[in-house]
Amino acid sequence: MESERTNSSTPKGRGVNFSSPRSFFLKFSCKCKETFFPDDPFKPISQEPNGLMKTKKTLQYFVPIFEWLPKYNLQKLRYDVLAGITITSLAVPQGISYANLAGIPPIIGLYSSFVPPFVYAVLGSSHTLAVGTVAACSLLIAETFGEELLKTDPNLYLHLIFTSAFVTGVFQFALGFFRLGMLVDFLSHSTITGFMGGTAIIILLQQLKGVFGIVHFTHKTDVVSVLHSVFSHREEWKWQSALAGVCFLIFLQSTRYIKKIKPKLFWVSAMGPMVVVLVGCLVAYLVKGTEHGIKTVGPLKKGLNPPSIQYLTFDAKYLPLVLKAGIVTGLIALAEGIAIGRSFAVMKNEQTDGNKEMIAFGLMNIIGSFTSCYLTTGPFSKTAVNYNAGTKTPMSNIVMGFCMMLVLLFLAPVFSYTPLVALAAIIMSAMLGLIDYEEMYHLFKVDKFDFLVCMSAFFGVSFISMDYGLIISVGFSVLRALLYVARPSTCKLGRIPNSVMFRDIEQYPGAEEMLGYVILQMGSPIFFANSTYVRERILRWIRDEPEGVEFLLLDLSGVSSVDMTGMETLLEVRRILVSKGIKMVIINPRFEVLEKMMLSHFVEKIGKEYVFLSIDDAVQACRFNLSTTAKPEP
Repeated sequence: MESERTNSSTPKGRGVNFSSPRSFFLKFSCKCKETFFPDDPFKPISQEPNGLMKTKKTLQYFVPIFEWLPKYNLQKLRYDVLAGITITSLAVPQGISYANLAGIPPIIGLYSSFVPPFVYAVLGSSHTLAVGTVAACSLLIAETFGEELLKTDPNLYLHLIFTSAFVTGVFQFALGFFRLGMLVDFLSHSTITGFMGGTAIIILLQQLKGVFGIVHFTHKTDVVSVLHSVFSHREEWKWQSALAGVCFLIFLQSTRYIKKIKPKLFWVSAMGPMVVVLVGCLVAYLVKGTEHGIKTVGPLKKGLNPPSIQYLTFDAKYLPLVLKAGIVTGLIALAEGIAIGRSFAVMKNEQTDGNKEMIAFGLMNIIGSFTSCYLTTGPFSKTAVNYNAGTKTPMSNIVMGFCMMLVLLFLAPVFSYTPLVALAAIIMSAMLGLIDYEEMYHLFKVDKFDFLVCMSAFFGVSFISMDYGLIISVGFSVLRALLYVARPSTCKLGRIPNSVMFRDIEQYPGAEEMLGYVILQMGSPIFFANSTYVRERILRWIRDEPEGVEFLLLDLSGVSSVDMTGMETLLEVRRILVSKGIKMVIINPRFEVLEKMMLSHFVEKIGKEYVFLSIDDAVQACRFNLSTTAKPEP
């Protein structure tokens, strides 16, 4: 082999597979499979030997309850019953509080913790997630439809919220059915952290209305408007309400602190909101709080969810608002629910299927909109309590559903005496836990651009509005992705001493540069958006060399695809190099890239002998040809 290389005038390729390009249909089907089915979910089904087992596996895949229910036992039931009862104690006060935040009757919040858990238990893939209403989406719904509509026509307001829940369900189901979960990925971790923190701030400040007992309050949600409204109505402040609110808040924060220092006492924190509600109801009833200016929830009637399908409203006048509320809250609810489910699944060494979760959330909200529920997802606080309570399967959601049924049938009127100040304290305590200062600081230390994305969401939500804050943050995230695409990473390689490895000379200063060679590694697809940059960057590397360059070696291992503009760019670079007496060598092009090179006749123009499997092969072959002239242009 050495003598063959020595006597040849051009380097010869070794081991590169120049097989015929695949058909368009084959490439298209492979691309679709990788895009929509990266986890290849149907492979285990196809490997089953008989039709009965295939049917069983298919049923288990689409309806997860058939996977875990046959393995269920009394030992797991013991844990799930305890977890279900525990999260019910949290679901009741949260349901009432978040319904109040959304501007809808408190009983709707209780309805929303009855039907959806049953749906999720059947279709959800997470064994830990506990479903229910969330503060951020509740406030966003209220902000979208506006307080003016709530005051002028509360029935229409409620019907539009049911309709937006239906739209959310259809949207989420469609994303899961068509395997479009990638859209949720545009809500990055940094965006969600900033959005939840900003939302927590404005929700916290809005609860000052309940804490101080203010009657006249702003319809806006930004920090400046809320603070101006609070301090411009000081004459409406009620010290009795403020004192009760502070006491409730101190109690709730104390229970959270106890849970933090002694995790085994998680139930203390979980029962805290229920204790506040019961104490508040008792005090309000005994002292006749309504006569002293302490506002309460008001009448809560007994009974299960009435049907609401007849109330779905698709009036063209309100349809844009319904679509906006449904889609935006649907995306946020999906991102939050899936992220929380995955986080707790990792702790238990389990896996969740994002597309199954979307289908489960979608059907949960569709059926919920038919049964007087508004938007539900997987809230962090309830899921954390469920996890700490030792839940083993989604049966804990079924237990919660049955417990909520008993509350609705027998205990609902008891909670009609709940003071609004108690609900305000519960919400404030929950929101304080959503501002993740440590994560924000971590982002600042690790990645400044991620910190910018986080802060844009945080301050955008806090000082402008929730939807604009989200749009600004997603815009920065997309801008970053475009920068990665338009300015791909390119590095110059050198040989690690006494080895055949080649590494980035900036990362490894000890790597040896080779005279007469420029070895570059491309790190992303080459296409129309970055082709000009790639050309200029390559030529700059050549221009910056102090000695004469005779070979340019392009390592394309990291180039997953190339379009026709990219191919023309590589041809243009080659023509410029030929005019300078420099030969271009291609190293390890991936299958799709090599197919494009063959179909565009690029390989014919540079010669198969200039395409190599590894950098070391190329260097060894080029070493004996430094004095040769460049191959003439065909």
